[in-house]
Amino acid sequence: MRKILIAGAGQAGLQLALGLQAQGYEVTLMSHRTADEIRAGRVMSTQVLFHTALQHERDLKLNFWESQTPAIEGLGVTVAVPGSDDPGPAQRAVDWLGPLDGIAQSVDQRVKMAGWLDTFVRRGGQLVIHGAAVSDLDYFSRLYDLVLVATGKGELVNLFDRDPARSPYTRPQRSLAVSYVHGLAPRPGGPDTGQVRLNMVPGVGELVVIPTLTTSGRADILFWEGVPGGPVDAFRGVADPAEHLDLTLSLMRRFTPWEYERTTSVELTDAGGTLAGRYTPTVRNPVAMLPSGGLVLGVGDVVVANDPITGQGANSAAKCAASYLRSILEHGDRPFDEEWMRSAFSRYWESSARHTTRWTNAMLAPPPAHALAVITAADTHPEVAHRFANGFDDPSDFEGYFYEPASAERYLDSVR
Repeated sequence: MRKILIAGAGQAGLQLALGLQAQGYEVTLMSHRTADEIRAGRVMSTQVLFHTALQHERDLKLNFWESQTPAIEGLGVTVAVPGSDDPGPAQRAVDWLGPLDGIAQSVDQRVKMAGWLDTFVRRGGQLVIHGAAVSDLDYFSRLYDLVLVATGKGELVNLFDRDPARSPYTRPQRSLAVSYVHGLAPRPGGPDTGQVRLNMVPGVGELVVIPTLTTSGRADILFWEGVPGGPVDAFRGVADPAEHLDLTLSLMRRFTPWEYERTTSVELTDAGGTLAGRYTPTVRNPVAMLPSGGLVLGVGDVVVANDPITGQGANSAAKCAASYLRSILEHGDRPFDEEWMRSAFSRYWESSARHTTRWTNAMLAPPPAHALAVITAADTHPEVAHRFANGFDDPSDFEGYFYEPASAERYLDSVR
């Protein structure tokens, strides 16, 4: 029986561990927290899994919360009129909803990771509660056939060198602020459809609203992405959860009043329902050498960490875990050498990660005229809204019409 060690118990690490376990591999998982500590802790992220990523969970029979979680049937985009901060419909230059071909869902990672961790142990997996250090991996690399690093924080991530050719940014492009709330009212005048709503405020940032399932049931996520140095870049040093929510709402009142109208009865889901921070989008070398000469392979956001503006973090982690699982199973009993590690990452990069990275990096920049023309055309052409919305599930489709002025013009001409 092949022995595999995975350091990190997030979407990618746990999904891969459970997938390997189901195939008879002897898997050891290192987590710095127990399941109960995860449940009782702070929120760790925003997340929306679109159809492809959800199907990876279904294939492994890990979709434990699907019947309880709000079904997201559409993705909407609103663009505010630049420079306007008076309430009212005139503030919205663009406002549309694109239907998704398959439902999307959001499960608070405190719920999912704790539940998956319990499942891993119940199925006979070896769980080590310990914040893994380089010295730990250096020792364990001699005892396991393969060591994977699936934690994008702490000293382990520094093992993996930045890939400058694939990492155009050298500093954070957004400041991030998250509030999980109960009591958000339905969108006035909008269709009664579960939806993710991306509100774009030119020069300021984005507000994303996401229906979710959290530790206390059905809820919504209010997620601000602020341009650094701008008015939404205001959460640094805000430690009190109530103050964090008040600031979130005041920014909504100023920049997205159509969303603020829905918040008259909101309250935080719990004391751990807020999160703030920032990080630099980075692609890293997927293989790292330990001091003793052993090799480890990076997983998920260890090697491809994109800004959450396009909601791809958990999707990318799920797709990476599924791709690595296929590569490991196909490799059989042969050694997991450097050539195999690089080929496993290359397979994931070419099939998925490169498309997500290009699209996310494009969305972080001020939109060029042809991209804005596509988003605007979706307001009056439902087929454009449908195509754009489903690109969140398959970002490779943006290659055909979104990045280059000529391809965007050809597409819009065909639609018109």
